[in-house]
Amino acid sequence: MTKSSLLKGILPKDIERLVRVEHPDPHSILGAHRHTIEGKAGIVVRAFHPEAINAEVLINRKKPFPMERCHAGGLFAAFIPRQRLPFPYRIRFTFSDGNNWESDAPYRFLPTLGDMDLYLAGEGTHHRLYERLGAHLHEIDAVAGVSFAVWAPNAKRISVIGDFNNWDGRLFPMRRMGDSGIWEIFVPGLKAGTFYKYEIKTANGDLRIKTDPYAFAMELRPGTASIVWDLETYQWHDDQWIANRGRHDLRQEPMAIYEVHLGSWMRIPEEGNRWLTYRELAPRLLEHVKKFGFTHVELLPVAEHPFDASWGYQVTGYYAPTSRFGTPDDFKYFVDMFHQHGIGIILDWVPAHFPKDDYSLRLFDGSALYEHRDPRQGEHAEWGTLVFNFGRHEVRNFLLANALFWLDKYHIDGLRVDAVASMLYLDYGKQDGEWIPNRYGGNESLEAIEFFRKLNEAVYGLFPGCFTAAEESTAWSGVTMPAHLGGLGFGFKWDMGWMHDTLLYFSKDTVHRKYHHNNMTFSMMYAYSENFILPFSHDEVVHGKGSLLRKMPGDEWQRFANLRLLLAYMYTHPGKKLLFMGAELAPWNEWDHERRLDWHVVSDSLRSSFQQFLLDLGKLYLEHPALWELDPFPEGFSWIDCNDSENSVLSYIRFGKKDHLVCVLNLTPVPRDGYRIGVPSRYGYTERINSDSAYYGGSNMGNVGYVEVEQIPSHGFAQSVSLTLPPLSCLILEPKGIDD
Repeated sequence: MTKSSLLKGILPKDIERLVRVEHPDPHSILGAHRHTIEGKAGIVVRAFHPEAINAEVLINRKKPFPMERCHAGGLFAAFIPRQRLPFPYRIRFTFSDGNNWESDAPYRFLPTLGDMDLYLAGEGTHHRLYERLGAHLHEIDAVAGVSFAVWAPNAKRISVIGDFNNWDGRLFPMRRMGDSGIWEIFVPGLKAGTFYKYEIKTANGDLRIKTDPYAFAMELRPGTASIVWDLETYQWHDDQWIANRGRHDLRQEPMAIYEVHLGSWMRIPEEGNRWLTYRELAPRLLEHVKKFGFTHVELLPVAEHPFDASWGYQVTGYYAPTSRFGTPDDFKYFVDMFHQHGIGIILDWVPAHFPKDDYSLRLFDGSALYEHRDPRQGEHAEWGTLVFNFGRHEVRNFLLANALFWLDKYHIDGLRVDAVASMLYLDYGKQDGEWIPNRYGGNESLEAIEFFRKLNEAVYGLFPGCFTAAEESTAWSGVTMPAHLGGLGFGFKWDMGWMHDTLLYFSKDTVHRKYHHNNMTFSMMYAYSENFILPFSHDEVVHGKGSLLRKMPGDEWQRFANLRLLLAYMYTHPGKKLLFMGAELAPWNEWDHERRLDWHVVSDSLRSSFQQFLLDLGKLYLEHPALWELDPFPEGFSWIDCNDSENSVLSYIRFGKKDHLVCVLNLTPVPRDGYRIGVPSRYGYTERINSDSAYYGGSNMGNVGYVEVEQIPSHGFAQSVSLTLPPLSCLILEPKGIDD
């Protein structure tokens, strides 16, 4: 038997490409193939190892078949007569030092992706692409192992590397699936927990080592390896939550969101200031949010990221929950526990940009693949990050599938989409000459607009009860309008204008507030143009901005009174609510991601009283439909008097379908006696909340818990009440009876 007979039908140039580890289809040469030699039918098995001096084919317990060295570069082959496909075998390589390496042969298996997968991926519409690309535990022909698939259309060669092949990219080169740009291989014998990466030879011949864009788990920084993980082993216990969440219109349900950075909510000082794990965090955080009446927890990005100080907003592992706090199953446990106790989970999601870390998406296959080639399109200079190229189907699919992945595999309830404005505007944060207009000459990103529409259609179409929220800071219209009506299709939008105007107003010395009265009233001019979330987020308590308490003017007593008033205003204003963690502690210091919250301050009497106020405010919010039932509709709100700038007093009514609350804000430290406002009800009103109560740390001025209605017309009503307005206070009044 000659070497040429073992290589019959293979072109010499293909042999050379294989030995150079540049062949796009190594399976066409390596592995087991039907063959006939001298009229005898059988199978030829070929294997490659550039450092081996001998090789053998092992079939069950039969005597090994010695392989001939067909090329000095390390290509071996053996003919096995009368053998039929498929059959199990292993390859044993022998090296000059006498050591052996025995392994299953990955080149005897058919592709793990079908034509429809390749078609949908190329079209950008494969909603479950995460089930096809990446690393997946499989069993093929009764052989267990892991299938790997990655998109890298401009690569000359891709190999999967890991401990299983000594991180040697010459050993397991992958096959290219036609013109799709997707490469795949099945490696038998690998298990969950295997560390791996991709070695990519670029068109220029350079070698790049990359983590898997679709990796389900990743090594803790500073490590950068991807980890094989089985996402199907965790047993969920939230069936009732999942079944119920699509039965209600979230716009007309209570939504009070507690925004959390998991790494600094709580730490263990006695153990080196370590983080809590997902499983340790779950019961403690759950008890806390339930106590304060929050309905949802919003997590700063949990996708894997290398730099702690980015807070998760510079993602390198879009499909991997960060290993800082545990495994993917540990994170599922975290979500599961919250669902079992009636609390939804929202993730901050970052499709706008990604960091330049070379092991990740940047120049993935040696070319600008996920990013734009032109820096005028592909870089956020201010952030030092790269911009996704939404003009590529495969890039849009990567992000679309990623959004759905978190809803599917981790049962996430909502996605808060970060930095939407930076995606919508081509000139965001750029000067003239630093950006490229769209095809019509405008500054709108047409590709990003289309992406958002497809994203929201998929989320709402495939996962009833789940929602999206846009962090969008401009006057872009139709952010929460359905996509089929020409909007972007988000469920909610952060009301950044309300946040800015409100904090600006509250930062003013109270003597000057009458000159800024419109900051408090302007939001109602546009309140029903979108479905809004009112955010006091992490961005407002970092980088020298100070804590919420520190923003308030006056002495210590006035600061706390202002803070109670600020939060009462938020809870009674139309729109859903969001508070960053720690606001309930009223800390003096701003947030620091390197240390835990100032839990020790709760021993302070003013702060413990403030906590009681927030507890009662949260309880009232959940109990009273007037504060949320008609949030999307103008019928849910009515001014009583928005014009009393001289006294800096606001009064308004929140309506539910069957009830209402009257809210009166005295925004100065000057008490007001006999302050008359018109009211809808003929009956008396109970003081449900008086933020100046001594119980909350106030001066205990008020209306002794109840006010009578007088038949004195005022503000367009046939009856009215005369109130004592405490200093820097909010009164929330509930009618004692229901009018016919």
